[in-house]
Amino acid sequence: MQFGVGQAVVRKEDLRLLSGGGRYLDDINLPGQAHAAFLRSPHAHARVLSVDTSAAMKQPGVIAVLTGKELEADGIPPMPCLAHVPAKPGTPEPVFPHRSQLVTDLVRHVGDTVAMVVAETAAAARDALEHIAIDYEPLPSVSDPVAAMQPSAPQIWPEAPRNVDFIWADGDESAVSDAFKKAARTVAVDLVNNRVVVNSMETRGAIGRYDAETGSYTLYTSSQGSHLVRDVLVGFIFKGLDPAKMRVVTPDVGGGFGMKVFVYAEMVLALWAAKRLGRPVKWIGDRSEAFISDAHGRDNVTRAEIALDKDGRILGLKVATIANMGAYLSQFGPYIPTMASKGMQTGVYVVPAAYNEVKAVFTNTVPVDAYRGAGRPEAAYIIERLMDAAGRVTGIGPVEIRRRNMVPASAMPYRTSMGTTFDSGDFPRLLAEGLADADWDGFPQRRRESDVRGKRRGIGLAYYIEVCGGEPAVPAMIRVEPDRTVTLIVGTQSNGQGHETAYSQIVAERLGVPFEAIRVRQGDTALMDKGSFTGGSRSVPVGGPAAGYAADDAVDKGKEAASQVLEASAADIEYGNGVYRVVGTDKTVDLFAVADAVRSGKARLASGALELAGSAEFKPPAATYPNGCHICEVEVDPETGVSEIVRYTVVDDFGKVINPLLLAGQVHGGIAQGVGQALVEHTVYNEDGQLLTASFMDYAMPRADNLPSYASRWIEIPCKSNPLGIKGSGEAGAIGAPPAVINAIIDALAPLGVTHIDMPATPLAVWQAIQSAGTRKKAAE
Repeated sequence: MQFGVGQAVVRKEDLRLLSGGGRYLDDINLPGQAHAAFLRSPHAHARVLSVDTSAAMKQPGVIAVLTGKELEADGIPPMPCLAHVPAKPGTPEPVFPHRSQLVTDLVRHVGDTVAMVVAETAAAARDALEHIAIDYEPLPSVSDPVAAMQPSAPQIWPEAPRNVDFIWADGDESAVSDAFKKAARTVAVDLVNNRVVVNSMETRGAIGRYDAETGSYTLYTSSQGSHLVRDVLVGFIFKGLDPAKMRVVTPDVGGGFGMKVFVYAEMVLALWAAKRLGRPVKWIGDRSEAFISDAHGRDNVTRAEIALDKDGRILGLKVATIANMGAYLSQFGPYIPTMASKGMQTGVYVVPAAYNEVKAVFTNTVPVDAYRGAGRPEAAYIIERLMDAAGRVTGIGPVEIRRRNMVPASAMPYRTSMGTTFDSGDFPRLLAEGLADADWDGFPQRRRESDVRGKRRGIGLAYYIEVCGGEPAVPAMIRVEPDRTVTLIVGTQSNGQGHETAYSQIVAERLGVPFEAIRVRQGDTALMDKGSFTGGSRSVPVGGPAAGYAADDAVDKGKEAASQVLEASAADIEYGNGVYRVVGTDKTVDLFAVADAVRSGKARLASGALELAGSAEFKPPAATYPNGCHICEVEVDPETGVSEIVRYTVVDDFGKVINPLLLAGQVHGGIAQGVGQALVEHTVYNEDGQLLTASFMDYAMPRADNLPSYASRWIEIPCKSNPLGIKGSGEAGAIGAPPAVINAIIDALAPLGVTHIDMPATPLAVWQAIQSAGTRKKAAE
């Protein structure tokens, strides 16, 4: 059908958004609302000796100045960490330090919140912050996770000796030890997966309202799932509150990327202040606050080693990672470097024995949590940098060493040594197609052409796989409306991905009604009792089947009513192309007419309901495994260190494709974020724990001149564990791009003696690597 599944339908939400019809958080203003601003610590580590708010209270327009003392007096519990990962046997259990929304005793990172001003205007609230007098006693700080583990490092939490929160392990350590003993060759790489600041286009914010008559709260916030926010609030903060009395509304969202999936302190404080003051309280963060209060991403230091036999086949893999948690455990922080990437370190290769160990470490930095890919990019970066290094050291080369070790399509479903089961895939085929599309064999000639121009040309390969599209379940509801439209209410949240379009295609095809007739609603806990969230490339792979099943449920429920309208037995009613039909006749009635008959009482549903509707919930039986081949070609100017991506080729397997246009947008955006991390994004703290890259003056985002035109396509290998055959695509580009880009730069610089460079490969970092290699070469001579 027109605009059905598989068709390149233009996003239906774009007309509304691009013409100014979007409704974002800052567009919402409630009657009588006040405005909040937050005083954040200028110190990375300091004792709070005293807080004097008297002068601030006297400022024009100020309604209240609130501190942790008032918060404690009102019995507001601390912020929770929901990720309780198991510790490695024989090591201490993880600790979960107290994280207050307003600090009273000790600040632990620049940006820690110590006071809240509520005023008649946002400007008045911000101005009053300058009149709060706080006496700090600065303490030594540490921002590097490796340095934080040293005996001389400042102790951030007394219950976490040497600042190690926990050690987590996965795999067979003994088997790996045996594999390394038998190896003909071992190869190791030391890697830094650099910290990134998310920088969503729309900053975070919260609007809290309290109704004293009903004892109910309403929170408006820019999030990745209203139901998750509500459930955390009533489960851990406002304990004992009936969930029906905590309404959370998420309007249009200007980017999330994982960072907006959590409950933040400002959400709690807006609700608390609204109740305390008897009027709504609104806070919209600015970009400066975002740098020091939004959860950051990545920040791992890893040593990875691989054991090979004489033919270059893998015998074993061991990975040891130090993961920076920041000053506190964020909502899912411990989960990201551990369970989120569980089993992904072996990539798409046959690895008979593998062992992965993670040490989670506290530092005086902004807490770290999920960022596009959430652990999977880190895992892919490890194995793909390692495979390239192994190919170079052994002389086998980056392509052949991958070919020799890839899991063949004939092995599917394939269970890895770390317990992950790939249900489908053809990795060798995608590799071959990617090499052909990139004209890998023609690269030597292009390299010679670059040499003539004084440039160093390199080509880099990365083959990624990720685990995504898994639990929890997603609910959906379908309602047939009087105006001949269908409303879909779904428990996920669009952050700009185009969910309205994808869901409409699925429902329109399933019901046989016009694509334009489908309206998608989401982001309001008042619409349905329970819901889920968007993250882990799961909205359409999990929400899509739920929407489809809800449509089926509505059709099935309508058969009894249709039989009454058509004066036939329900057993003789069939449905297709938007109409009910008496089998073997031309007697029909369309879906909307049946719904009208139910509303008017001319037909009855078996349930006795007065409207035609359906509902369903889909809980994935297993995760999905998108995968693909990224090939990047760069030119490096050895005089300046500037790297230019001149070709970029991608061949992906996302299973069944719902909408090629949406898919291309997801791939392109993901690559842009991956390239940004690989080339320019650099979060830098100094020795005092000050964030030196705390604005766009110092923190570089990827720009147009960093990004090439991509040659991108996909091969549909349907997922066998998903009803729609979908594997998910939202994070893929950000997973495959970093190792492909860095492998290409190393390939370009290898003739100069450069064998390693960490992200971001800025012009300065590349130039320094070239100079260091030259110095080593002269010393050797």
